[in-house]
Amino acid sequence: MRETHRPRETAGDSGSGLPQHRPGRAFVHDSGASGSGTPHRSDGRPPHTPRGARRPDPAGHPGTTPPVPGWPASPFLPVSLLLGSLLALFALITWQVAAEGPLLRLDERVGESLFRRGPAGLTQLFSDLGGVPVALPVLICAIAYALWRGARRLPVYAALTMAAVPALVIPLKVATARQGPLTEAVNYYPSGHTATAAVAYGASALLLLAVPRPAWLRAWVPPAAAALLTAATGVGLVLHGYHWPLDVLASWCLGPVLLAPLWWAGRRRP
Repeated sequence: MRETHRPRETAGDSGSGLPQHRPGRAFVHDSGASGSGTPHRSDGRPPHTPRGARRPDPAGHPGTTPPVPGWPASPFLPVSLLLGSLLALFALITWQVAAEGPLLRLDERVGESLFRRGPAGLTQLFSDLGGVPVALPVLICAIAYALWRGARRLPVYAALTMAAVPALVIPLKVATARQGPLTEAVNYYPSGHTATAAVAYGASALLLLAVPRPAWLRAWVPPAAAALLTAATGVGLVLHGYHWPLDVLASWCLGPVLLAPLWWAGRRRP
């Protein structure tokens, strides 16, 4: 019988063999993993397999291969910087009020120029937004809604945050004993109405953001409403002559600091 298979050619045969580079023609796979000119890989990187060695990431930087530059974005750093700045400003104001420093005298001159400005009925309405009969029912409604939507811990935290307002503000009022505008009475620093508004409306907004809410209630509406109501309260108190500007500014600084634990808890789980 005649042999049907061709004889195997050796490397020295001229008809066939390993592919050779042709002069004057670009060859893509000029260098392999070992740099020997074999075309089995196009670069010198190790294979991405469990056996292949991966190039380590830069020390201290999380990520995968290829490494992701920089640190992961986190809201805690800017929030911490903001809270630190507010605490520093609050401490500066409190020191100036207690020591009757130059900032206090400037505050009194500015306040005297602002008293009785604007419609009295409107400024009185704004001032009342920080009263317990107005602000506290808003927080109670937000707590009830959060409980109805299944939250258990956050409503308790919100109630404790609200209880912290008189526990902190009243000793400060007694310690500073600042005289109020247009009156001989004292204990006006910081503004209790402004702190009540900031915490009551701010806690309500945080509760609404942490639980499922109606589709029409956009995420930006609760915090925007809380900021607007708190600002209106402070402006009304100053324009109506109930408080000095620094009394209000100090409570504006204090509000976010008191709300920070509730904000942190809301980011984790309601």
